[in-house]
Amino acid sequence: MRVVFVHGACVRDGAWWWHLTAEALERRGVSSVAPALPSCGEGDRPAGLQGAGLSEDVAAVRAVLASSDEPTVIVGHSYGGIVAAEAAVGVEPVRHLVFVSSYLPEPGESLSTFGAPEPPQFLDFDPEGGTFGAVPELFAETFVQDCPPEIIQEGTARLTRQTITVTQQPVQAVAWHDLPTTYVVCTEDRGTPAAAQREFARRADKVVEVAAGHHPFLSQPETIADLLAGLS
Repeated sequence: MRVVFVHGACVRDGAWWWHLTAEALERRGVSSVAPALPSCGEGDRPAGLQGAGLSEDVAAVRAVLASSDEPTVIVGHSYGGIVAAEAAVGVEPVRHLVFVSSYLPEPGESLSTFGAPEPPQFLDFDPEGGTFGAVPELFAETFVQDCPPEIIQEGTARLTRQTITVTQQPVQAVAWHDLPTTYVVCTEDRGTPAAAQREFARRADKVVEVAAGHHPFLSQPETIADLLAGLS
C-alpha cells in the first residue's frame, strides 16, 4: 500500500508538512509521497497572473498516482481535496480517498463555491498580482495552534503565495462518487470550522472526528498513521 498526500493552499514543500506522518507510516510498513503543486509556485512558473492553476495541480498529482501499480490511498488536505478528487478519477491503483479538513467537491464546484461572502481575515488576496496567501501573523493561532513551537516556526517559513485563479476554477470530475471515501473532521480547527467540515463530510462514506487543529498530520501523526494503515 502507498499513500499519496496532497497539501493545502498557500504552502510549499508538501513533503515537510507530511513528514511526521510519513515517518509513522514507514514504521508500519507503508510508503508515502507528497507531490508538489504548481499553483503554489512549485513548478517552472511563479504563482501569479501567468501562474499554473488547478488543471496543472491535478495533472501533477495524477502523474504521481499513475507512476506505480501499488494499491494507493490518496489524502487531500484542505484545498488539496479539490485536487485529489479530480486527480484520482480513473486511476486504477487508487483504492480509497481520504479528505482531511477539506473541501469535498462535486463536478462544477470550486473553492469559491464554498467561500464566505467576505474573505477571512487570515487570508490576503491580491487580485492585481494574481495571488493569495495566508497572513503570517495569524497562521499560528489559526492553523497550527496545537503544534509544537518548532513545527509552528518551520511551517510559517513554508507559507507561499498561490495563483488566485484556483479559487474560481471548477472541478471537472470527481473520484469519490466511485471509490470508498473517508472524511477526517478536525474538531479544533480554527480555519475551517468543524460545522463546515461536517457538511462536507455528509458526502463521504465514513466520517472520523479527531480533536485536532487544521494540521492533524503534524500535531497527531500517530493518529493519522493508524487511520491510514487501517485502510489497507
